[in-house]
Amino acid sequence: MTWNWQQPDWPNFTYDPGALEALEKQFLLQSGQFIGACKHIGADDRETLKIEIISDEAVKTSEIEGEILNRESVQSSLRQEFGLGTEHEGVMPAERGISRMMADLYRNFAAPLAEKTLFDWHPMLMSGDRSIAEVGRYRTHAEPMQVVSGPDYRREVARFISRRRRPTGWPLK
Repeated sequence: MTWNWQQPDWPNFTYDPGALEALEKQFLLQSGQFIGACKHIGADDRETLKIEIISDEAVKTSEIEGEILNRESVQSSLRQEFGLGTEHEGVMPAERGISRMMADLYRNFAAPLAEKTLFDWHPMLMSGDRSIAEVGRYRTHAEPMQVVSGPDYRREVARFISRRRRPTGWPLK
């Protein structure tokens, strides 16, 4: 898989909308079926489904980066975020942090992505991690950024990026 920043035209993106048309139609059809089905379930079941879907996304996203979260803890923290109960004991900072970020994303999904939003999410995602000195802002140190993935025992450095700051032309508002 080629990362966005590995594209030759980074960060000036272009795409062919026609290439996505069939997938977009399939998505819209399935979304409509899902919304229709949701209208026939009760409020409690809708809340349960919301927690299931959001926690599944949070856990799977974290797995990509080699971080294994406890699904029940993420769900417990999400229930608290949405006012559906109290958080169980033993929820780790990473689970609480991603739950806060996912709840914020759920509540504000239609808002344009802004630097402030990214900077607000960063401390949530870094909850409990003291290895990064600059949280919630662009980095300012001179060392090149490393793109690192995988679990602690098998880290992979994909590439060094020499840019110190956000490239011009990013569509952040």
